[in-house]
Amino acid sequence: MKGLQALILAMVTVMAIATTDAQSICNMPASGLMACKPAVTPPNPPPPTSTCCSALSHADMHCLCSYKNSKLLPSLGIDPNLAMKLPSLCKLPHPANC
Repeated sequence: MKGLQALILAMVTVMAIATTDAQSICNMPASGLMACKPAVTPPNPPPPTSTCCSALSHADMHCLCSYKNSKLLPSLGIDPNLAMKLPSLCKLPHPANC
């Protein structure tokens, strides 16, 4: 049953990322998620772009933290440890304490 729930969550997330900017996750538009993806994709991620940091500054950080230990992130090629570094790399005033 847990495998089915993870699959459904992965499908919903992929569909949300693949759709227009009208869709968002944790108050972060799909374009912002896509702008941040290179910065959280191993092995040698570039620094986050200004577009990524701007989107992240408007995101619901507590909501994003709920994905920290999710198997969904690695399945999408995202390194959770790199993702956790984004707030400080973007020099956000109050990085989330997940």
